[in-house]
Amino acid sequence: MRSSMLSERVRAQLAGLAVAGLDLPTYARSALDALTRAVPFAAACFATADPATGLVTGTVKTGGLSDARDEEWAHYEYEVPDPSAFVEVVRRPGGVLALGTDTGGRPELSPRFGELIRPTWHFDDELRAALRTEGGTWGFLALFRDGPGAAFTVAEQEFVSGVGAALAGGLRAGILASAAVAAVRVDGPAVLVVDEHGEVVSASVGAAARVDDLGGGVLGRAPLPLALLALVAAARQCARDADPAVPKVRLRTRSGAWVVAHASRLLSRSGATSDVVLTIEEARPPEIVPLVVAAFGLTAREQEVVALVLQGVDTTGIAGALHLSAYTVQDHLKAVFAKVGVRSRRELIARVFHDQYAPNLAARAPLAPSGWFADAGTPAVPAPRSPAVGSAPLA
Repeated sequence: MRSSMLSERVRAQLAGLAVAGLDLPTYARSALDALTRAVPFAAACFATADPATGLVTGTVKTGGLSDARDEEWAHYEYEVPDPSAFVEVVRRPGGVLALGTDTGGRPELSPRFGELIRPTWHFDDELRAALRTEGGTWGFLALFRDGPGAAFTVAEQEFVSGVGAALAGGLRAGILASAAVAAVRVDGPAVLVVDEHGEVVSASVGAAARVDDLGGGVLGRAPLPLALLALVAAARQCARDADPAVPKVRLRTRSGAWVVAHASRLLSRSGATSDVVLTIEEARPPEIVPLVVAAFGLTAREQEVVALVLQGVDTTGIAGALHLSAYTVQDHLKAVFAKVGVRSRRELIARVFHDQYAPNLAARAPLAPSGWFADAGTPAVPAPRSPAVGSAPLA
């Protein structure tokens, strides 16, 4: 651990980066550059996660780490029992552990480390941290060292634990920093079937476009994006545990839109198969609005107020529903407006829905009876008619 003065400067720098409005890749690299001054490391993996499920949705890697072994990593992380798995780190006091300390100097006792990390990259210790703020896990951090004196000290673990909330806040803000651009239009859900070897054996029309928009390569020739590999591994583990849960994550695409991906074992007539079916579809407001609202860093009460605003409830109605005075509701709204960067309820509603709606509105996509944008072949809501003007397209 470096000097206390340097540590405090790094702590302050990380706090500043968390509110700088940086996109995720820029934020992650900037935060790692700052962190290594206080806790030196040879390589790092900064991962985002869906706070609803804890599943990894993307990574930024440094120090020679690459995406080439993501499928193996997902297998060890989600399918092989390991006390140092991220899902276990979340439950640790302080949300941090170092393998050397945790295993009495034998980090190879971790299957992931002993069978993948050390043989591939020759590291000698790993520090893992769950990045949480205000009750939500927004990502994870893995730091690696090699050579003499590689072990992460207790003081270094405490420092990383202490800046975990700031790192989580930066990740949370980062999902809102990228402006939406032209959305990738895919008619209906994209479906892929992945066999026991991790190969895509069949896919629906539009699946290649979805995978490409999530940062994957040519479908069938390149590995799937890590978020999808993690889903496949989680689905296999659920099947082995006879867990009926269907792993699901919300993902921001490269085009700026939101999709929901989920995975489950594909059953044959005999009931025995290791194939997994992946489904990727456009996110609907009930799925994505809670994530976007939480990403603004609102308190629990402020989120309750926003939920009612999005339903069109006025100040009096909000006060009655939450057992508050109208003045207190107005105070909460002022705080919300300041955090979101808007000046009115109308602007607030537009800000929450902008990322998902704007690309479709720009394309003048029709509305389906559900109130969401229609796919090809879905009957659209007729445009409103005026006795004097006639029909006009929705825009």
